[in-house]
Amino acid sequence: MFKWLERFLDSLTPQRGIFLYYLIALFIASAVLSLPILYRGEKGTALIDTIFVAASALSVTGLTSINISETFNTAGYAVIMLIMNLGGIGIMAMGTMVWVLFGRRIGLRERVQIAVDNNQYKFSGAVKLVLEIIRTLLVIEIVGAIIYFAYFMINSNDLYYSVMHGIFLSVSATTNGGMDLFGNSLLGFEEAYILQVPVMIQIILGAIGYPVLIELQRFLSKQHKNFRFTLFAKLTTLTYGLLFFIGAFFIFVMESQHYFLTDSWFKTMMNSLFASATTRSGGLTTVDPSQFSDGTQLMMSAFMFIGASPSSAGGGIRTTTFALLILFLIAFSRGRTDIRIFNREIAKEDLHRAFAVITLATLLVFTGILSVVLFEDGRFDLIDIIFEITSAFGTCGMSTGITDDLSSPSKVIVMIFMFIGRIGFISFLFSMAGRQKELSYHFPKERILIG
Repeated sequence: MFKWLERFLDSLTPQRGIFLYYLIALFIASAVLSLPILYRGEKGTALIDTIFVAASALSVTGLTSINISETFNTAGYAVIMLIMNLGGIGIMAMGTMVWVLFGRRIGLRERVQIAVDNNQYKFSGAVKLVLEIIRTLLVIEIVGAIIYFAYFMINSNDLYYSVMHGIFLSVSATTNGGMDLFGNSLLGFEEAYILQVPVMIQIILGAIGYPVLIELQRFLSKQHKNFRFTLFAKLTTLTYGLLFFIGAFFIFVMESQHYFLTDSWFKTMMNSLFASATTRSGGLTTVDPSQFSDGTQLMMSAFMFIGASPSSAGGGIRTTTFALLILFLIAFSRGRTDIRIFNREIAKEDLHRAFAVITLATLLVFTGILSVVLFEDGRFDLIDIIFEITSAFGTCGMSTGITDDLSSPSKVIVMIFMFIGRIGFISFLFSMAGRQKELSYHFPKERILIG
């Protein structure tokens, strides 16, 4: 039986292997979260809600159809944190760590799957990359937990409360999990800037891309005298920064005469920055998105659709995909056919992939929105459904409050989008398409009229 299983796994493409591993992980996570010992009292929750929470934690999205703090006990919190770390770091990364601990040899197939799970083109050095990712995230989580513990201890003087909320918030922010033990995200902390700033930093570190963090770490350590940041790190950081500040600017301007009308400019600025950071993939929020104007919600939906950077804890079409679209439009408007940035030229293959991802992701999200609209039959406003689906696709986790009331078919659709957002749209497409085949012949080329 084991030989048959090994042959079956060997026959899978790396993308289909990753897809299968995440499905198995979802099944196991759902089974574990169904255990009665994880719940407060004897009553558990509906199976669909258990699976929903498992999918949300594994995809580090944060959308939940139940109240986490009121449903689970301490053991339940610990399991959810473990699942969020599993989803944030990646299935193959966690598996690699286990293999290394038990002294197992990491073969070529495992290295390819590690590269696919982390959106890498090269699989040389994949194991070293994984171990650096795990070490970096654990350090960030520990530092964050200490900061939050001190904050909660000073304000509550409750040891259990401070420890549990500090650790859970740190894991949730770093992995961009978006879950909380407060029952209403961080809505009660809209003026707690000492808490807001480190949470924002952790969300950014979790969403900007693990290779960027590792390159920054190497640069600061000065291990290499002639160290240079890669094009990926430069483009990712530039795009992420622009999206962050542009998003905050528009939220500030659009809500200054609406949600933030009676607030000071500083409070408005800080909460606008936080809201913009969380649209990358964070999920945690200090303001209620349902109270924002339709225009702001639509803009935030677009930002959630873009999502985080490749090889990060976030989802969406990814920042680099969006960056290539903008660079192409700029070059096209200037009559150029090549895409250049930072004294480098972008490969045509990457440009083709970017356009394929944007086009197919748009069609997929539109189909998801339309499906939920049909299932709910006018129960919710269109803008709320758009916000919910883009939040799931971007593994963001923000909601206008309709998650609890969605019908079972709609919850399944949301879970599918969370799943796709976590494994990555490219991996999802390739897992559906199977192995790529190069044609040995070509037809004559001919031009067609466009526009």
